[in-house]
Amino acid sequence: MRAVLDIILIVLDLYVWLLIASAILSWLIAFNVVNTRNQFVASVAEFLYRITEPVLAPIRSFMPNFGGLDISPIILILIIMFIQRVISYYIYPSVF
Repeated sequence: MRAVLDIILIVLDLYVWLLIASAILSWLIAFNVVNTRNQFVASVAEFLYRITEPVLAPIRSFMPNFGGLDISPIILILIIMFIQRVISYYIYPSVF
């Protein structure tokens, strides 16, 4: 059972890195540093969008409008960190 919890923790950590990459890529696209006409950039952006958007969309739906500022990735990272702490401190030690 500890192996399953370790895999869950690794997947959550990987998802945090995907959220960070998605946010950075969206900034690079918004400031025209990278061009989405490049097929590689477009495919990476599409992959990150498809991975992160289903989880970020419900958070955005109840967030107030902050203009051009999107803090939904930060909120999701905090939620993931909370889940990781609960697993590490409360669930992991009680599993045999």
